[in-house]
Amino acid sequence: MSKLEEIWMTVSIGILVIFMVIVGYQTYALGMGPPSHKETIDPQEVEQTAPFDNPGLIDLGDNQYELVMTLEAFAFNPGNVEVPVGAEVEFTMTSKDVSHGIQIPGTNVNAMVLPGHIQKITQTFDEPGEYLVVCNEYCGVGHQAMFTTITVK
Repeated sequence: MSKLEEIWMTVSIGILVIFMVIVGYQTYALGMGPPSHKETIDPQEVEQTAPFDNPGLIDLGDNQYELVMTLEAFAFNPGNVEVPVGAEVEFTMTSKDVSHGIQIPGTNVNAMVLPGHIQKITQTFDEPGEYLVVCNEYCGVGHQAMFTTITVK
């Protein structure tokens, strides 16, 4: 093997190792990995399974909230939500019927919500205003009407 081939081989392997370290750090240290499916429920019994039997905003204190949501045929349950400025909101979601997506433009909230799986994602709302929440995964003929808002005051 020539010297040039050895250099290219070393650089290529080095780049792969660097990428693997970055992905590993993001997954384990920052918690940015894909859902592990360790939390599952029966999609036929969502309405009888806690915490989805009573969806809504739960005040955890110290400006922290949990928003328990179910996504279903062209609707977010609960609908419009209001939180104070600086609130850290942990979204706990599941789907009752088909695959849905949740996206809040202008934030890092972008996740797929599958029937039978519990999806969690956290967002801090530092700026007041009205945030549009949309389904970004085609879920049927009424998909374009599946949206709600989060009002930050």
